[in-house]
Formats: sequence, C-alpha cells, structure tokens
Amino acid sequence: MKTGFALTAIGQVNTTGDGFCLELYKAYIPALKGLDGFSSLNVVWWAHLFDNDEQRALLTCEKPYKRGPDTLGMFATRSPLRPNPICLTTVSVLHIDYDQGHIYVPYIDTEAGTPILDIKPYHPATDRMHNVSVPDWCDHWPKWVEDSAMFDWAGEFENAH
Repeated sequence: MKTGFALTAIGQVNTTGDGFCLELYKAYIPALKGLDGFSSLNVVWWAHLFDNDEQRALLTCEKPYKRGPDTLGMFATRSPLRPNPICLTTVSVLHIDYDQGHIYVPYIDTEAGTPILDIKPYHPATDRMHNVSVPDWCDHWPKWVEDSAMFDWAGEFENAH
C-alpha cells in the first residue's frame, strides 16, 4: 500500500466584488477546454488553514450541531478538520474566462488563497442519486444546494458566532 502522495495545486480561490474566482495557474488553463455548457462544477480543494498534525489527528468532535448527537466522527461532518484536509464543494458557474483561466462562481465555502486540487464537471449521471437519506438531526436542512443560501446555517452550529 502506498503511504505517500504528491499533490500539486492547480490554482487558488480568490474573492471578487460579488463572488469568487477560481484562478487556475497558467499551465492548467488548457484543461478548461470542453467545460462550455456545464452549469456546475465539483471543486476539490485543500483546507490549508487546518493542515497541521494536531487538527489532522482529530477523529471525533463534540456536538458540532445543535440537533446532532453528542459526538460525531469527522467522516460524518463536512468539517475541514480531517485526517487529510481534502474538501469538496459543488459550485454554480457564472462565467469562464478561458484566456485568463478564471472561473467565476457566486459562492464557495473556502477562504481567499485556498489551493484548488482539481475541478470536475458536475454531471447528474454520476453526482445525483435518488432516495438519499440523512440522519434525523439534519433532515430539516435544505434538500438542494440552491436553497442553502437562504437557510440559517449559523443557527445549526453549537459554537456559531
């Protein structure tokens, strides 16, 4: 079993006046070819602000959600605190500047400067499933990503500020 991996960032996330921009490094701009027509993308990113031995060692967390159980394993959360701080976000595409290698999106749950590891087209044949179930404690959350913007996410977390 291979125990080491080499990852190379393909770009980084930055903010714009009214959203976010996925800025690809020049060498990766040709990989954008063919994205025309995809309204959504899956962005794989590195939670670099949480990449340290202490946070990678956290395997459980104490009651992160108000309606959740007293303890959750990290794999039952979408927290960036994980053994490998690899995160995935599905984003809507506003515009792609193919010359500059910039993908403009209304929102992504990262910070400016976050390294992008990969981009994949969101495709219903591989990314959407019928009859999805979730635990009772989060069953009241929005069923569609488009509805998430209007949901009171801060009210769901125990330590929300």
